[in-house]
Amino acid sequence: MSLSSVITEKTVAIGLRSKDKQGIIDELLDVLVSSGSITDKPAASQAVLERERKMSTGMKNGIAIPHGKTSSVESLVACIGVSREPVPFDSLDGEPTRIFILTLSPPEKTGPHLQFLAEVSQLFKSDETRAAVIAAATPADLLSIIAP
Repeated sequence: MSLSSVITEKTVAIGLRSKDKQGIIDELLDVLVSSGSITDKPAASQAVLERERKMSTGMKNGIAIPHGKTSSVESLVACIGVSREPVPFDSLDGEPTRIFILTLSPPEKTGPHLQFLAEVSQLFKSDETRAAVIAAATPADLLSIIAP
């Protein structure tokens, strides 16, 4: 399971407008709905928000990886969004977030989910990668950074 096999131009959103966690998650779910990746937005939202209640998925260095498990998807789906303005996301380092990677997977398929989260964490360790993603002007530009 690789980032480039899951993220496409249709699942990239540049210029997220929401100013809070709930709004960002909702915008990202809209991206997955419009791309045809999910059909049951309420079930997907419930899965992600349930996970957020357990522990924030706001990481360090301006990255958040909201995720959840739901039977409303048959395989792992994901999208990436970038906000021009930092958004409070209850991150581990207390800093606001600008890069959001939302993923959903079926409850019984943990392997691809864990592999995906590990790949995302590895990719975004680099200050240069994070800066380039934030500066990306189009979905194609962003994809060329994360999946060269």
